[in-house]
Amino acid sequence: MHPSFIKAKVFAALALVILTFAFTLPMITFHGTLNQIHEGKSDEVSSLSAKVWNLYNQGRYKSVTTDKEAHNDLMKMISTSAEIGVASLPIWAVSLEAPNYPKEAFPEGIPVFFHFDGFSGEVHEMNTINHYVGMDPMYVGGQYEREIGIYALLLLSLIMILFIAYNAKIFSLGMLIPISLPLLFLADYSYWLYWFGHNLHDWGAFKIKPFMPTVFGDGKIAQFTTHSYPTIGFYLLLAISILSLLAFFAKQKALKETEAK
Repeated sequence: MHPSFIKAKVFAALALVILTFAFTLPMITFHGTLNQIHEGKSDEVSSLSAKVWNLYNQGRYKSVTTDKEAHNDLMKMISTSAEIGVASLPIWAVSLEAPNYPKEAFPEGIPVFFHFDGFSGEVHEMNTINHYVGMDPMYVGGQYEREIGIYALLLLSLIMILFIAYNAKIFSLGMLIPISLPLLFLADYSYWLYWFGHNLHDWGAFKIKPFMPTVFGDGKIAQFTTHSYPTIGFYLLLAISILSLLAFFAKQKALKETEAK
């Protein structure tokens, strides 16, 4: 086998491993669990879902209202009615700071983390702030994306497996999808920020003009200072993208050189 075929398979396999353990696995095992919790069916939460959530939430941000003894223990958080986020790794982080949220009570401001399949952090508090300026709650945005996210990742995993297993040109084209993952996320994220900022309602206690929230960096909305930055999940998307790009070019080189013989 041409050495570049081997390189392509190794790069693609590494990208697939990152995708699986950072996103696909926790999304599969936790799929539907939040609905069970919100519907009062916590007794139906599987032990696997709880174990995976506990593992992936080690060291992650928990709402300031969460009992410290319940941190990283899904069943304890359910029993204490704590705010629970999804299990997959967060991709982007946004936080707000304002005089009415003192550092003593909110040392990290009001942070919210965006995932492929949902949110985590101070989601309830952020929705309260959004309502204050006439903005819809966060769950209104990206509903379609969250619904199909797990199926899209499973399809993407299949494409990557086919790329690894077969050397046909057509499977190489499929790798353009994982290559573009960071850009696809940023495009979708930016679109929904624009949508929220330009679809304000009259119910807001504080009236502001339509605006574009800050996608990356620091900004200002009314009396709030905003911070919007990538977090661990986005850097892993970049790693998947780079590895997929290396795999794509390695296979292209192998195909070109084997066809020339």
